[in-house]
Amino acid sequence: MMSNTVQPLNKSALYASVPPENLPFEKLSDIEPLSGILGQERAVEAIQFGVAMQRPGYNIYVMGDSGTGRSSYVTNYLKSEAKRKAAPNEWAYVNNFTDTRAPKTIEFMPGKSSVFEKEIRSLIDAVMATFPAAFENPTYQQYKSAIDRAFNEKYEGAINLVERMALRIGVAMFRDASSVSFAPMRDGKALEEADFAGLSDDERDAFQAAVSELETQLNDELLGLPQWKRASYEELRELNLETIKEALDPLMAPLFEKYSENTTITAHLKDMRDDLDKVLIDQITDERAAESRDEVSRRTMYEEFYLPNIAVTHEPDGGMPVVYEPHPTYRNLFGQVEYSSDQGMLITSYRLIRAGSLHAANGGYLILDAEKLLTDHYLWEALKRALKSKTLRIEHPYADMGLMNTTTLSPEDLPLQVKVILIGSREIYYLLQDADPDFQEMFRVLVDFDDTLKRGQGSEHAFARLLKDRVDQEGYADVTREGVARLIEYSSRLAEHQKEMVARIGDVFELLSEADFVRDMAKDDVISDEHVKRALLAKKHRTGRVSEKIIEEILEGTVLLDSDGEAIGKINGLTVMQIGDSSFGAPARISTTVYPGGKGIIDIERESNLGQNIHSKGVLILSGYLGNKYAQKYPLDISASIAMEQSYGYVDGDSASTAELCCLLSALIQVPLRQDLAITGSLNQYGEVQAIGGVNEKIEGFFSVCKARGLTGTQGVLVPKSNANNLMLNDDVLEAVEKGQFYIYAIETADQALELLTGKVAGQADKDGNYPEGSLSAMVIKRLEEISKLGDEESEDEKGEETKQDEQKGQAQTEKSDA
Repeated sequence: MMSNTVQPLNKSALYASVPPENLPFEKLSDIEPLSGILGQERAVEAIQFGVAMQRPGYNIYVMGDSGTGRSSYVTNYLKSEAKRKAAPNEWAYVNNFTDTRAPKTIEFMPGKSSVFEKEIRSLIDAVMATFPAAFENPTYQQYKSAIDRAFNEKYEGAINLVERMALRIGVAMFRDASSVSFAPMRDGKALEEADFAGLSDDERDAFQAAVSELETQLNDELLGLPQWKRASYEELRELNLETIKEALDPLMAPLFEKYSENTTITAHLKDMRDDLDKVLIDQITDERAAESRDEVSRRTMYEEFYLPNIAVTHEPDGGMPVVYEPHPTYRNLFGQVEYSSDQGMLITSYRLIRAGSLHAANGGYLILDAEKLLTDHYLWEALKRALKSKTLRIEHPYADMGLMNTTTLSPEDLPLQVKVILIGSREIYYLLQDADPDFQEMFRVLVDFDDTLKRGQGSEHAFARLLKDRVDQEGYADVTREGVARLIEYSSRLAEHQKEMVARIGDVFELLSEADFVRDMAKDDVISDEHVKRALLAKKHRTGRVSEKIIEEILEGTVLLDSDGEAIGKINGLTVMQIGDSSFGAPARISTTVYPGGKGIIDIERESNLGQNIHSKGVLILSGYLGNKYAQKYPLDISASIAMEQSYGYVDGDSASTAELCCLLSALIQVPLRQDLAITGSLNQYGEVQAIGGVNEKIEGFFSVCKARGLTGTQGVLVPKSNANNLMLNDDVLEAVEKGQFYIYAIETADQALELLTGKVAGQADKDGNYPEGSLSAMVIKRLEEISKLGDEESEDEKGEETKQDEQKGQAQTEKSDA
């Protein structure tokens, strides 16, 4: 049995290249340098860093005494920065026609929400002019009369047939709007009640029989009346819908055509179109309501149903918003749902949603006075929640305290991307640091901290301008777009993230300098990506003595490590070594032995005082996972020892815990593991593989060993899926992956790792907790059962031996007493 649930990653997932469109130039000389950052005062650098850094938590706290100009300086600086950036999109709340208590949101490009509102107003004007005039059209009235006439003809035909039959048998038939009655006839005239009473019993009986026959005939003739009514209703309904369609389609077709590529707006227009059908039909069928509703009230109704409620607008060329909120209350910040009174009742709708300062500042900057903000603890906590979740939610601030008794709305949340600048005193700053553990993580302003910047078209282009400033300062040769892209990708490699760049720009400047040296030695005119690549290889060679020595020892057999075949109780783990400013991956063999007993899992590294706390924690977690998954029916009566072979220094980190688990289970059930695969990943007690650090170096370390021995085409590395965004592998690994000579598997669970390493299915438990026969899990449980029973037999033997000894002691005491 073999599982194919985990497929190797493609080359594109292993490296994040810079899209050419993100760098719209051929060489750095085509763009302007980014000046004004270097050589500025510490406070200016901090504000600039806080503004440029787009990672969550990099908000700004401006502290100082009042009157120093802090507020005006921050406001002016932010406005100058915001002007150079694109205006964020606009948002509007619209009616949710299926659930009016949960209004939806629509995103617009800057300046487009007002255009949409005008278009909907024009649509309402057109609807007002078209209806109910469309239903007064002679053609519509003609079709409607035809439907009514067809029904009446069927009804009249049935009545006339019965009436003729009545005349033949001497019975008069009378009918009014709602009933039909019969009377006896004599000499062609209906008898009065007095005359009817004078008839003989036989004559009255004959009349009753005739009436009964006529009623039966009438019922038979009118048996299809419900179907006639239903058919007439459906025809009229189809006529109304067709009339509405013919009138509405030309009105709404331009909107559908204009917004055909915007799925959100298109879906809203479709819902609006369906709702208009219902509203217009209701107006026609409820003629009295239509008559009582004047044109003003009809227009108001349409506007309350269909006009968008624009939360925030931006000028297309106005840049990012900079908003100062002088009175930060919950409603002023987050917005609110207002109410109106209707006959003594409080009612609301999406049109009564009022935006707050966060709406206005979304996509830009929000300036707040810290002292005013902290007067309401609930407001401070709500602001932190919004910044952490990146969502803007309108809710009653005290609804969860039971202080809200009126039915309210739950508008759809808006994505929130805002940078908050708190202005306050030093006392408040230090108070927040001591009292709120979240504060320091959410308001970082010091540029001394090493961190990363988000990668994107804007940030990558700004990075290129920064490189241009460095090139001009140092007199380096020009750099091609490909060379700049390679430097940005190197920055992402340092950040260990495909979507981020390292903030330690000095490391990139160092590489730029070395690339210029390589270019100069090659007598080339410009720095290209090839020069950057060769500079990286040269640096790796200069600092790679230890890593090359380790590979050499593995090839010689001094360090035991297999890169092919299978083995029981052995697995290839991955480690990272840090020497000076360089780090590299070094594969290491992990071995495990298992035998019956109650000692549990023994970490040889910990027992020898080489295992540090985090590594020991990872080993201890194995017991929790094994007990939770496999020891529900039988105790975990095993003794196992785990060791990182040929490790003579301190071992720390829990990235080997998944490898240790696989190795332990292999030794327990005697199933071999593939030695052409290496694995890294931290394991939790539920078998989930968690992210680790140094993933690139670890993969490249095992690849170097495999490449030195000769790639077999089956070798690869298992890494946590949560580390997929951290992959920025070197060209050698990427080339081997592209040729199908090396594979990177992203795993989420320990079971996936076991299936790849053993070629057997781990198995899924059924509702009774039983695993399929032949699966790895079933084999583990069976082995634990055998060990448990073995322990029980030993206990019974010991108990029997003790009983026998007790009997012998008793007999000796009896003999002594007799003597």
